Amino acid sequence: MRKLFKGPNDVDRIKELSFLLGFENSRRESYAVMRKRGGSLYLRGCNSSLENKASSLSEWNGWIPLQNIPLNPGAISNKARVIAEVNADILLLQEIEERGSLLDFNMKLLYGHDRVPYQDLLVLQGNDDRGRELAILTKNGFKVEEIRSFMDERTVVGELLFDTNLLQYKVSTPSKKTFWLIAVHFVDTGRDTESAANMRFLQSSRVAEIYQEMWDDGKENIIIAGTLNEVCYSHYLSPLLQKTDLKDITKHPEFNVDIDLGIDADYYRMGAYRKGVNIKQKDYLLLSPEMFKRAIKGGLNRKAVWPDKFGKWNVYDTIGSKEQAASEHPVIWAEIDI
Repeated sequence: MRKLFKGPNDVDRIKELSFLLGFENSRRESYAVMRKRGGSLYLRGCNSSLENKASSLSEWNGWIPLQNIPLNPGAISNKARVIAEVNADILLLQEIEERGSLLDFNMKLLYGHDRVPYQDLLVLQGNDDRGRELAILTKNGFKVEEIRSFMDERTVVGELLFDTNLLQYKVSTPSKKTFWLIAVHFVDTGRDTESAANMRFLQSSRVAEIYQEMWDDGKENIIIAGTLNEVCYSHYLSPLLQKTDLKDITKHPEFNVDIDLGIDADYYRMGAYRKGVNIKQKDYLLLSPEMFKRAIKGGLNRKAVWPDKFGKWNVYDTIGSKEQAASEHPVIWAEIDI
């Protein structure tokens, strides 16, 4: 380390020691990467004195490399545009930073699209270490009366069952009727495909149990919505999609969506939503039999999704690249007479 000029062997040795001492270990947080080592940081000045620059107990003069990068302004604007176009009374959102950002988005961007902002916004912190939360927004007389979180549930080996959260809402309508809404977000595939798939099976099984418990308790008006990260015929979703009486809104006779352009309009890709809608289904809006009977129509809006690999469809004129897309997920909606 004291050599003024270091050769290749010296550099390799420094890398080895850095690895052995754990200097390469990083803990990823929501907004920064923090290298956590015991002790303090000292700098030696020209007068050979030691100056304490950082310690665990004092303010410190140091640095951290930030992970986050600003979102593309076009992507944010297009997100507001598609939400304003659907204009739902109840809106479920995923991967929310925090309530403050959501308030700004609601009051400034949605209002800019000539839509009445949502009156009520609920964001509950979950298990995601990157700060991606679930949110519900309501307006036009719809109110969240109760909320229940399942984020502390664990597997038999003590692992958190829901890496983000699972939220159950009791919602009242303007006419004072009630229904229940379960917001789900199953684990992403990530690197360990098999482990993630097995976890989704456990998550699917637990959500099916919760649904059955609610049904047995006399609750008939139930909606389950969110990202399941599997296609509908997957074994890992079978406890929820095949062993319950839940019905997918995409199977409703009045389910509307713009089909693909060109030859893909007559093609049905494995795992797609339907013929001519050739994006892999990961997002679901599931209805209990009573709610499905009350459903008037439904739809899928992907005008703010960039057609990256498979198929082409009509997108907003403000989207010219993947970076300007609102999301990789379409908006799924239903109109229900409660």
